[in-house]
Amino acid sequence: MATVEKMPMLKEGYEKLTAELKRLKAERPLIVDAIEEARAHGDLSENAEYHAAKEQQGQNEATISDIEGKLSRAQIIDPKELSGDKIVFGATVTLLDEDDKPIKYQIVSETEADASKGRISYNSPIGRALIGRKVDDEVEVSVPAGDRYYLVSRIEFI
Repeated sequence: MATVEKMPMLKEGYEKLTAELKRLKAERPLIVDAIEEARAHGDLSENAEYHAAKEQQGQNEATISDIEGKLSRAQIIDPKELSGDKIVFGATVTLLDEDDKPIKYQIVSETEADASKGRISYNSPIGRALIGRKVDDEVEVSVPAGDRYYLVSRIEFI
């Protein structure tokens, strides 16, 4: 029997997924109504509205299933309850790039990642390179633009 891999996420990520699931489930009756209305137009083989509504229903159900799977495997982590000297999921890390310019990232799940807000996935190239590192460790990250080098200058759990 295969083991179910837990999916770490922050509380706000869990709440965001729960809200999205609620919204998608609320759309179900609207999609069914659209299918019924399109079906009333007659011949289904050439009915574009019917096929579009059925496709929307399929996409909606697939997304619901995906979110339910993520929520069922969720392991909610509160960074404020973490401590230590190593970078772990939820940690906020300050790095110095090759020009000694500080860059701040929080290590989060894939669903919560948003690089423009300083939130990177623990599965991203830089996230994988950072996990387990300590302050003053040098980190080499291979990205499409080439190899990057960083120095871990601070680890916070906020």
